[in-house]
Amino acid sequence: MAVRSAHGKTFLVQAPVLVVGAGACGLCAALAARDAGADVLVLERDAVPRGDTGISGGFVPAALTEQQRRQGIDDSPERFAEDIWRMARGRTDEAYLRLITRESAPTLEWLSRHGLTFQLTTDISYAGHSHQRMHAPPGGRGAGLAEALLVAARAAGARVVGGAETHDLFVDDERRVLGVSVRHADGRNEEIGCGALVLASGGFGGDRELIDQYIPELRGAMFLGHTGNTGQALRWGLELGAALADLGSYQGHGAVAHPHRFLVWDALADGGIQVNDRAERFGNEAQNNSEHARSVLAQPGGLAWNIYNESGHRTAERTRGYQEAQRLNLVKKAVTVQLLAAITGLPFATLSAALREVATAHESGQPDRFGRSFVGASPLAPPYYAIRVTAAFSHTQGGLVVDEQARVQRATGGVFPNLFAGGGAARGLSGPSRWGYMAGNGLLTAVVLGRIAGTNAARLTA
Repeated sequence: MAVRSAHGKTFLVQAPVLVVGAGACGLCAALAARDAGADVLVLERDAVPRGDTGISGGFVPAALTEQQRRQGIDDSPERFAEDIWRMARGRTDEAYLRLITRESAPTLEWLSRHGLTFQLTTDISYAGHSHQRMHAPPGGRGAGLAEALLVAARAAGARVVGGAETHDLFVDDERRVLGVSVRHADGRNEEIGCGALVLASGGFGGDRELIDQYIPELRGAMFLGHTGNTGQALRWGLELGAALADLGSYQGHGAVAHPHRFLVWDALADGGIQVNDRAERFGNEAQNNSEHARSVLAQPGGLAWNIYNESGHRTAERTRGYQEAQRLNLVKKAVTVQLLAAITGLPFATLSAALREVATAHESGQPDRFGRSFVGASPLAPPYYAIRVTAAFSHTQGGLVVDEQARVQRATGGVFPNLFAGGGAARGLSGPSRWGYMAGNGLLTAVVLGRIAGTNAARLTA
């Protein structure tokens, strides 16, 4: 995986617009490029395209959509931008943020015209979002979104080739991309020329070396994302001299069933808490899930217990991960604190003290020592439920810096002549760290930047 000179090289196969990666970003780029009249070739490492999109919940946040209007939700791109700005503590690029939020609803409407269907989720509130704005395909699964995008892109005339792993990038003296080398699943090597290249190959969560270098706090943490996210775009960008930003940013998860990989954060939604193996609480469980992951990792063994009530149990039962956890008998139930301590192995006296602390905060209406308010939450009362958890992360949020046309910027200023990026390959909206991530940020930038990149790549090659 290297950047090489294209001097003296002739490409027998040419693609006006070449896209690396067939997740949501790459397929949106292909669809947009076809809309603009360009021939498109998408190269995907996996035999069947899925990427992070295919293993996600499929939720895309958007503001001022038709679905929101039908539900009477008075939202706007400006409010959406303000929510993300607040979550990122003002440490993200404001113009970039406003571009993405402004184009969120038009992008979903554009995808709808290509046959995709989105439903607004109104039964779950997501940290940081002031309005209900999560849109997902029927069934609420990323696999459905990935399949629908693949069908739409191919129907529009894009050629999508699976089992095609790109290795080298060929550029001229001006750093214009002239082509790539590809190794196909049958062992055949090929060099393909292009008029413009869209990097949609994901982030670097699957490369432990890059994680250790840029996000050392995740050293040893469970990775829930797509293993194909090996930092190809980042490595090419470093060699090219591209501008990079927010490489310490990621989406974390503060409650993943251990030793399995099921997300069970929703169990804490209505007054649930976490304790470590000493039965001690260690943070505000109502904070951003991504931010809380670091607190869990800091506990002995990086392990904790979710302790929650019947309401939290019922909420979590709506999620597939929790259903799987129940099937495997990972969810414990107890009618007394004594029994809860016995089935979890937690010290009874300390566990009782933690529950009394929560009860006091609930009754007084005052925030506890971690700043958490239990106002409006159900009491943490029998029957108690518990599940063993750890922390994990699913994708990185830092990457190549792009402009309003999704063109990759140079570290020294200006842009590369024909190089575009989006999705996990580009910087996200979360700022420099874990605390800025808001649910849906990953797919949001994937579909919006994919559309922008594909449109502008096609115009460049017209």
